[in-house]
Amino acid sequence: MKCCKSWLAVLCSVLTLAPLASAQERTPTPQISEPGGILGARKYNAPVVAPIDLRDSTRIDSLLRAGNLYLSLQDAIALALENNLDIAISRYGMPEAQSDLQRAKAGGALRGVSQAVTQGPASAAGAAGGLSLNAFSNGSANIGTGVSTGVNGLVSQLGTAIPNYDPFVTGVISWGHTSSPQSTGFLYGTTSLVTTTKLANFQISQGFASGATATLGFNNQNTFLTSGRPDLNPLQTGNLSTTITQPLLAGFGLAVNRRGITQAKNSLQVQDLVFKQQVMTTVASIISLYWDLVSFNEQVKVAEQAMATSQKLYEDNKKQVEIGTLAQIAIVQAEAEVASRQQDLTVAQTNVLQQETIIKNFLSKNGVANQTVADAHIVPLDKIRVPDVEPIQPIQDLIAKAIQDRPELPASRLNIENSKLSIRGDRSNLLPQLSAFATLTNNGQSGPVNDLAPLGSTGQPLVNVPHTPDPFFIGGYGGYLGQIFGRNFPDYRVGVQLNIPLRNRAAEADYIRDTLNMRQSELQLQKQTNQIRVDVSNGVIALQQARARYQAAVKNRVLEEQTLDAEQKKYALGASTIYNVILIQRDLLTSLGNEVTAESNYIKARANLDFVTGQILAANKVDMGEAFRGEVSTPPTPIPVLDPNAPQGAASGPNGKPVVNAASPSAR
Repeated sequence: MKCCKSWLAVLCSVLTLAPLASAQERTPTPQISEPGGILGARKYNAPVVAPIDLRDSTRIDSLLRAGNLYLSLQDAIALALENNLDIAISRYGMPEAQSDLQRAKAGGALRGVSQAVTQGPASAAGAAGGLSLNAFSNGSANIGTGVSTGVNGLVSQLGTAIPNYDPFVTGVISWGHTSSPQSTGFLYGTTSLVTTTKLANFQISQGFASGATATLGFNNQNTFLTSGRPDLNPLQTGNLSTTITQPLLAGFGLAVNRRGITQAKNSLQVQDLVFKQQVMTTVASIISLYWDLVSFNEQVKVAEQAMATSQKLYEDNKKQVEIGTLAQIAIVQAEAEVASRQQDLTVAQTNVLQQETIIKNFLSKNGVANQTVADAHIVPLDKIRVPDVEPIQPIQDLIAKAIQDRPELPASRLNIENSKLSIRGDRSNLLPQLSAFATLTNNGQSGPVNDLAPLGSTGQPLVNVPHTPDPFFIGGYGGYLGQIFGRNFPDYRVGVQLNIPLRNRAAEADYIRDTLNMRQSELQLQKQTNQIRVDVSNGVIALQQARARYQAAVKNRVLEEQTLDAEQKKYALGASTIYNVILIQRDLLTSLGNEVTAESNYIKARANLDFVTGQILAANKVDMGEAFRGEVSTPPTPIPVLDPNAPQGAASGPNGKPVVNAASPSAR
């Protein structure tokens, strides 16, 4: 009885409380909040989700001066964290997972969240070297899925149905008028019976984590007959009933019915790891793009040097032809060399232009649509520096770091746990459906004495035939409620219901399919672990190779410089030909280009090793909290003071040397 009164109190609260309006505040990112009570105006209005903000951070403006974008590597990473659209898109994964958790707490099926990671753009076609920092060298751009997913991460949640944990109120209020012709006046004393019925029935139901469902119903019916036969007219009838149903086999237990909530909580952790992987991928991409731009600028310098040397050779040959010390063919050879070097310079300059466009699009929400950014020329402030001594770390320690810090491994483990929860639901669905139920109903009726005269079978009033109803039933609505809560007319019913599928093939197929998917995920986890070991080993080897190539390139460049110097001296003495000088000059230019390429390969191999060991964020001082907020607290790098002796657009870099601007007239 106490349970019934408690349910009735809740029902009365639902019927009497007026919804309170609640203001919705606009937030910068979608927010998922817990329900604040059963009722509230916000529960029936569309939540406010902040619109996208396509404004770039102020950092990019602070780095612009005189048509140049002065960019250090740290600023490039900060701009990527603040403005990159891949990271901005990935930020929505967490609120989406929170909305799935809210659905799960209400008993709804999970919709799923995409776990894909977007790769960064490739460098311009002339990128130096063959190393590329793509998302983990196993080529996987997807961190995995937890439950059975379809296109765009939509989830098909199978197994036993999960109860609805949100209370649900239904109500019916009606008024009816019925005219019923009677074949005989024996029952009602009339051949034309008119009935007026008023209904006010309400029901509230809720599911529980054990699988049980409880329903409280309150039924009212007021009936008036145009007949003098009933003792009470109008008659108030109804009942207050409580029904509880508890599955005993299929659908029984907290683990089965809370599996959706557990899966949603796991997915929240997975989305955090997915976002971390997206940040790592984006940071790796901007590092690669930045060093390729530095390399392209160095290639421009090499091409400019080659052009200046060829032009000087042409001028010298022209003078010697005029005085008759050289044949006319020497001018033709020198002109061809100038044309070839001009082509190399144009290619180098256009590579810089292409790379700048790629980087500006990667670091700005509007890309080159922002005319100020589009017109700016990027001046990289950091230079490639190869240390004299390479720090040595045991490869097993590097592998241990990678296994600990790479985000896809814990994400895959969480997805496997989610698969196990799905299989638990499938296993429960294999069992027969056996449910225990109990129903308690309190009935009541009351009404005034019928003031219509009793009618005979002929339809004529019967005289001196008074109504003599039981005094217990004479009364109004209060008497009717008193009977219900006094339990004067209780009904009880308990029992079990059994439903046995004779074949159950669909449930068996679901169990087999989800188990097979889990086995594949377990193998995929082992494959990822093996690949990490390969990635780290290859990363160490690639770094060793890059250093060896750089050292060889430096020695080869020194050799070619000395060879050219000697050949030019021989040529000045008439002991060599212009053709030999041009050939050795080409070899020197090739060695200079190889040295630039080797430098770029080394610095990218160094970053790649940080990437495959999961240390790239720590190595570049990236804070994940700042990455999620899209606000980096580190101030922009101060723009270096312009060097009046340097070419237009050049600035003095961190080491005090002039920073050559690829946009200067000499470079473009």
